Amino acid sequence: MMRRLCALGFFVAVAAVSLTAGPQSWRAATQPEFLKGDLEQVSVDEHGRLTLGPAITRVFDAGVPFVWTAVAGPSGATFLGTGNDGKVFRVDADGRGSVFYDAPELEVHALAPAADGGLFVGTSPDGRVYKVDAQGVAQTFFDPVEKYIWALATDSAGRLLVATGDPKGKVYRVSATGTAEPLYTSSAAHVVSMTFDGERRLVVGTESPGRVFRLGADNRPFLLLDTNLQEVRALRADGRGRLYVAAQARRSGDGGGDAPAVVDTLRAQPVASVSVSITAMSVVDAPTPVPSSAGAGATVGATVGAIFRIDADGTSDKIWESSDDAPFDLAVLDDGALLVATGNRGKLFRLSGDPVRVTLLGRVPGQQAVQLLRAAGRTLAATSNAGALVRIDDRHAERGTYVSEVRDARTSATWGAVSWRATVPVSARVDVSTRTGNTATPDEAWSDWSAAYASADGSVVTSPAARYLQWRVALAATTESPVVTSVAATYLQRNQRPAISGLVVHPPGVVFQKPFSTGETEIAGYRADVVEKRLSNQGQPPPSTGTPALGRRTYQQGLQTIVWKGDDANGDDLTYGVSYRREGDATWTALATRLTDAIYVWDTTSVPSGHYVLKVSASDEPSQPAAAALRGEVESPVVEVDSLPPAVTLRQAARVGGRLAVTVDVRDAHSSIGRVEYSLDGNIWTPAYPADGMLDSRLETLTLTFATDADGKTLVVRAADRLHNVGTADIVVR
Repeated sequence: MMRRLCALGFFVAVAAVSLTAGPQSWRAATQPEFLKGDLEQVSVDEHGRLTLGPAITRVFDAGVPFVWTAVAGPSGATFLGTGNDGKVFRVDADGRGSVFYDAPELEVHALAPAADGGLFVGTSPDGRVYKVDAQGVAQTFFDPVEKYIWALATDSAGRLLVATGDPKGKVYRVSATGTAEPLYTSSAAHVVSMTFDGERRLVVGTESPGRVFRLGADNRPFLLLDTNLQEVRALRADGRGRLYVAAQARRSGDGGGDAPAVVDTLRAQPVASVSVSITAMSVVDAPTPVPSSAGAGATVGATVGAIFRIDADGTSDKIWESSDDAPFDLAVLDDGALLVATGNRGKLFRLSGDPVRVTLLGRVPGQQAVQLLRAAGRTLAATSNAGALVRIDDRHAERGTYVSEVRDARTSATWGAVSWRATVPVSARVDVSTRTGNTATPDEAWSDWSAAYASADGSVVTSPAARYLQWRVALAATTESPVVTSVAATYLQRNQRPAISGLVVHPPGVVFQKPFSTGETEIAGYRADVVEKRLSNQGQPPPSTGTPALGRRTYQQGLQTIVWKGDDANGDDLTYGVSYRREGDATWTALATRLTDAIYVWDTTSVPSGHYVLKVSASDEPSQPAAAALRGEVESPVVEVDSLPPAVTLRQAARVGGRLAVTVDVRDAHSSIGRVEYSLDGNIWTPAYPADGMLDSRLETLTLTFATDADGKTLVVRAADRLHNVGTADIVVR
């Protein structure tokens, strides 16, 4: 009997990086989302379902950092080529291992079986090939000029093929007596991989650049594929005449030097052909786009690795790529699917169908899964960092755990409920727990994992309030595996006070037309409904929510425009208020409330002339409970208000040295004089200045002189203060 645990559907899924008002929810329900986490003995299929993965067991710990290659030996044994001590280990069928051969060089990158239970061992640098007999006694078999031995294989006649690198990538054919002949010389620095196609033609892969060549009967190379990546790590042929290619790109920051440096400078070289059979995996197939390991159809960032398929007719396709996981080796399974071994998180992927569907089968206990091997009815994987041999069983594990990526609430948060959807057989179990902390990487400062939550429909998170959260799913089953399809957690950010920045007080009278307005010109930010009607379109709707787009700048006497920027760290909706006080007063008077646009136009003719301070406030009340709402404020510089024009007084003309002189007194009660002009008998306006040449005070006296023929003409003088109020006076010069 099965029981189905289903979460309630009231959680709203949002992106982890979004900031929206009120309670929010994180939900993982797709393969790209689940692939961001970490897992042990758990699989993630192409539909984003968590199940128990194949049981992965450590068979042998080599006690060295790197296992570069593996090959099957007699009686179910496995040989491992390692570094950085250049040792070859023999691991028997029961997992007991010992040093079979200790090479003089540092690294053993290539192995191949020899007659009578012996082994060919390819070493680097100062590359040599040793022939080691069944008792571990070695002799130098081939010593090329190249520094690196990357791959070994035997042809149908039993001759050894040796792929080398630096200074040139070459393939040698070596007879049983050790006589060598160059078979292929590449323009690349290294030949790093080899296999045979269905017609037993040699196929090689190169590094810098990563290309695949097939050698014809005359050993003439033909380019099958240019991967546009750095290195062809592995080549595999299936029974249908197709070739599969695993290629990697060099990571930035890798060390230089002559040897290929891919993914932490790791080197792994497979044997010429591998057949893997995993029969107990249950994968539901459904058509999906060509995927990456970051998710079906999605590649985030630069590609670090890809899998290509070359069909029998020579056409090729990229069937998988990843920006996170670099493929080190691959194997063709009995059902035609591919098993892909990757780094730097040791993931094992299953690729099946056309178009390809991806299942993350699990992780090996090492940073890199560098070699896949089917030996004595077992599926084995060699790992590096740390160097080991592991077994991948056909049956699923009895226990497994999945730990989500660290979720960032961007500020301290109160955690609400955690819920999940799962199908759980009677003999199975799903436990979900959480932990929280205030550092981006979990450490000793984080809380312990909580106890398992009881209700899949929603359990209150017991982990303490903090900025970061992780959830963990533990699966257990003795027969049929449980299936988890989604996990969600809700949270409420600690409310933070809104902030006002970039307050700009425009010059008096400067206003902005609303862009894309119709009819008569509308002024952005001007609320004609609360002051004296000034425009014929004062019945238009209020400004739209959000920062306004200002249109063409224009001028209208008596209006004062202020513009600001409102910010809220929680992403709450904001409303604004504007108030004023006279300089020296302590009482604020409201001008406007619940504004949605960050602009306001003040009709200064509604207040007496003087000096004022404006205050803009922002409230997050639209998105917060009234008791939790916060407000931020900012005050403006002093704003001068003056709606009265200057007084202009003209005195009667007097004769001064044969000319007529008229004295002009200009006085303003509140602001300094900014401009004085005169016109005589309707002629053009002419600027006028006081004796010191500067108009800079509220009282200015000027003397205008004219020729005697100005007698009887009309003189008009106009003066404007700094706020553009204009006063005039006239007199007949006599």
